[in-house]
Amino acid sequence: MEYKDYYKTLGVDKDASADAIKKAYRKQVRKYHPDVSKEPDADHMTKEMNEAYGVLGDADKRAAYDALGRNRRAGQPFQPPPDWGAGFDGGAADSSDFFSDLFAHVGRRARPGGPGFQMRGDDIHAAISIDLADAYHGSTRAVTLRVPEHDPHGRVVTRERVVNVKIPKGVLPGQQLRLAGQGHPGSGGAGAGDLFLEIGFHPDARYRIEGRNVYASVPVTPWEAALGASIDVPTPSGQVEVAVPPGSQTGRKLRLKGRGIPGTPAGDLYLVLEVVLPPANTDKARELYRAMARDMAFNPRARTGA
Repeated sequence: MEYKDYYKTLGVDKDASADAIKKAYRKQVRKYHPDVSKEPDADHMTKEMNEAYGVLGDADKRAAYDALGRNRRAGQPFQPPPDWGAGFDGGAADSSDFFSDLFAHVGRRARPGGPGFQMRGDDIHAAISIDLADAYHGSTRAVTLRVPEHDPHGRVVTRERVVNVKIPKGVLPGQQLRLAGQGHPGSGGAGAGDLFLEIGFHPDARYRIEGRNVYASVPVTPWEAALGASIDVPTPSGQVEVAVPPGSQTGRKLRLKGRGIPGTPAGDLYLVLEVVLPPANTDKARELYRAMARDMAFNPRARTGA
């Protein structure tokens, strides 16, 4: 079953007043009435208008429809929870399967807002971006959510709610954190929905992530690469001392086992060496380069057959 957006059908906003909905319905019905309309789909559109107004024109049904339809768009696959609407009157004649599945349940045992009516709150899905360091050490972040609710006049309004989220150590991009009971509130004493946060990492030009493995580019001088050296390198887990093997070239990877994103097992940290030439911007620097050219007789292209 596909979700129907009744507000879109009537051409009104989701916070429209009851009077605005009634006026929009009357205007649309006059436009598509089969006796006067020349539209080829007038009969179908009239049924759609009647179905939409049958829900939005009833305060109880509108409140339940709004609660069940948060964050949904027209045409999306949709299935209401089993027996969620028990107690609603049957729908209008010739109504769609969508309408019938929502509201054609037995009796008047309970109505939205009335005694006995209960409905679990909807889940909330959102995204949160963290730093790579948060995945290494864990952290707590404050997340601001905009939550729809009904005001005393039955109109849909939004309010802001701040939730403190604990970011666990070892979390990965794309992973979802579930915060039970932090979604939309339920009706009639039913429980609230859950909050699902999808994790993303802030862009950081220093690092590249592959699963739990982390890659970092490390600049080294020509003499460090040629002769070998011990250098200090900043990493997401802190400063480490690394031995650069003699004869290293740009692109060489130094593996630091277990220094990637924590987990079972933890990932590795790969330091990718990048040989950086000092600038020839002084007479002394240029003379040193000339001496290297004279004394070393080195042609890197000869090794590639160029």
